[in-house]
Amino acid sequence: MVARVHRRTGMHSSLQALRSITKSHARHKTSVILDASEYIRDLKQRLLQLNQLAVAAAQKVIDCGPMPMKLKVEEQEKGFMIEVLSQRSCEGLLVFILEAFEELGLEVVEARVSCVDNFCLEALGIKENNQDMSHMDAQVVEQVVSQAIQNWREVTKQY
Repeated sequence: MVARVHRRTGMHSSLQALRSITKSHARHKTSVILDASEYIRDLKQRLLQLNQLAVAAAQKVIDCGPMPMKLKVEEQEKGFMIEVLSQRSCEGLLVFILEAFEELGLEVVEARVSCVDNFCLEALGIKENNQDMSHMDAQVVEQVVSQAIQNWREVTKQY
């Protein structure tokens, strides 16, 4: 008998806590539990959205309309590894990116490019004539390449 009362008291306080957390105004146990499951679904949805934003931010996704691009710049021992990915073929984009490399004084020593169904560029750029790179970091390279992509979009009207 005492165990049953103790169990009911524990269940009642657990339901009160659940009601408080989920901001439920339900009076019946079943309704409180349904409200809690809806609350959990909402939290999962919010978490999914936040994770997607975090992944996009980490991958430096440039989103300008229906054609997002991924831009990634990594500092290497003697230069920078630049990666640009798009879901569609981007006629003329390679020229804009190579002009950005030239503007930065980077010489492409190794590259892989595909422009068939999508656009994919992986390039290793090093400073021309072994110049000092102390004034240049990955963020500067990323900004210049990103600006080149924006310029290409304006010229080709890719929105």
